[in-house]
Amino acid sequence: MHSRSPLSTRPRRLLASLSALVLVGLAAGCGNKPAAAVSADTWATVDGRSITRDDVDKMFRRSQDNAATLSPEEAMTAKLSILNEMILQDILLARASALKIDVPASEIDAVYTEGRKNLTDAAFEAELKKRNLTAADMREGVRRELVAKKLVDQEVVAKVTVTDQEVNDFFNANKAQFTVAEESYRVAQIVVTPVRAQQQTNRTGNDATNPQEAAFKVRMLMERLQSGVQFSEVAMDYSEDPESAQRGGDMGLIPVSALQKAPEPLQKAVIGKTPGTVNVVTAGGIHTIVAVLAHEPAGERTLATPGLKDGITKTLKDRKEQLLRTAYLSAARGDASVVNHEARRVVAAQGKVR
Repeated sequence: MHSRSPLSTRPRRLLASLSALVLVGLAAGCGNKPAAAVSADTWATVDGRSITRDDVDKMFRRSQDNAATLSPEEAMTAKLSILNEMILQDILLARASALKIDVPASEIDAVYTEGRKNLTDAAFEAELKKRNLTAADMREGVRRELVAKKLVDQEVVAKVTVTDQEVNDFFNANKAQFTVAEESYRVAQIVVTPVRAQQQTNRTGNDATNPQEAAFKVRMLMERLQSGVQFSEVAMDYSEDPESAQRGGDMGLIPVSALQKAPEPLQKAVIGKTPGTVNVVTAGGIHTIVAVLAHEPAGERTLATPGLKDGITKTLKDRKEQLLRTAYLSAARGDASVVNHEARRVVAAQGKVR
């Protein structure tokens, strides 16, 4: 049980990750062969393309509200994690360019506008100034995420199929789980708190430390979700609830009777909502991004039950997609020539931050 989350005591089921990022070793590319001399501002090279200190710092400032609250070692750990994500993203963007995949300005505008809809122009400009970022920096981040998603949609998602025989076999092998004693909702969460956790709670180490940081982090996460990043991936990377973060935020099926005992804002975010709905619930300074994954009526179900066949199809498709996505990203990373110069420097310095 974890007291920081209004949902953390609820039943849980493992949610298959739909878009697992391939996080390579921090010292990727290290070997016995000495590296060619490069500028200290070049943190990584990917097929000859450079990722610079400034590139990483911009992404770091976008995801961390106040770098001064982190120790030098914590900040470098977060930056190396971000660098690994940027290496993979760079590889995907190069593949997208080769396939002439791009996104129109209208899509970028829509996501960008949605991400700042609750901020006045003055408040948004103040946030940008605080982080030493420009509107162009934010838009470019949105563009890169959308292009990478479009590539994966085309090369992975569109190529996954599920047959009727596979659906029938799955149903026959799992009949017991298709009896639900009470109307329930399957819910997932991403928790953001205004205080530093005593231990790392997610795979990036990202942790808001004050109310302002927490509020900005929630807006950043909603922007990512609206750009199409899978909820489970965002939860594993950024949720501050250690129990649900490792499961992609999945809290399993929660009976309506249990939800009716929860705080009213949480009830409103779940009960009566259609699958796919995402809302932010705030209580006591803790923000919980709540996603409704499924709505299950009570009773014994068969393949003729409305929505059941589609649900099984989605489950099987998600599993295949996860496998193909992981394989595709692993292959893309393996096919690229990558040198993580900054990781090498940290290794050479025995963990001392320059």
